[in-house]
Amino acid sequence: MTERKPPGVPFESWVDRQIRDAQARGEFERLPGAGEPLPTELESGYDELWWVKRKMAREGLAVLPPALALRKEAEDALVAAYAAPSERIARKIVEDVNVRIRDMMFKPPPGPPLGKKPYDVEEVVREWRQRRAAATGEVPGPSDV
Repeated sequence: MTERKPPGVPFESWVDRQIRDAQARGEFERLPGAGEPLPTELESGYDELWWVKRKMAREGLAVLPPALALRKEAEDALVAAYAAPSERIARKIVEDVNVRIRDMMFKPPPGPPLGKKPYDVEEVVREWRQRRAAATGEVPGPSDV
C-alpha cells in the first residue's frame, strides 16, 4: 500500500515522486499491453459498458439473453437425448428441458422471443430408437428402460 501524502507537500510533487520511485523499482516493466497501441473505442462510438465487455472477453465469458440461452440449451438437450445410453435417460433429458421451455413460454421473456415449443417426448424417443438401431445394428423394439 502506498504511503499517505505528507502534510505540507504539494500533491503534484508527491505523485511525481511516487511515480519515479515505482519506475526505479521496475514496477512499470512488462505490463499487459506494453508497446501495443491503445484500443480505439472512438471508431465504434462510446459504450458505457466497454470495461465490462473487455473483462468478460478476457475471462472467456459470454452472456446470452435468457430466451437465447434456453434455445441453445434446448438444442443441446435434443442432441444429448439422441446420444443417451438408454431410453429412460433420453426421456429424462427431454422432460427436463420441456419444463424450462414451458416456463419460458408462459412468462413474458426479458429478451427476444424464445421461438421454441416443448418437444414431443414420444417423437424424440422414437427417433432415439431409430438412431440407436442404425448405430448398433439392433432392431428397434420396446423400451430398454
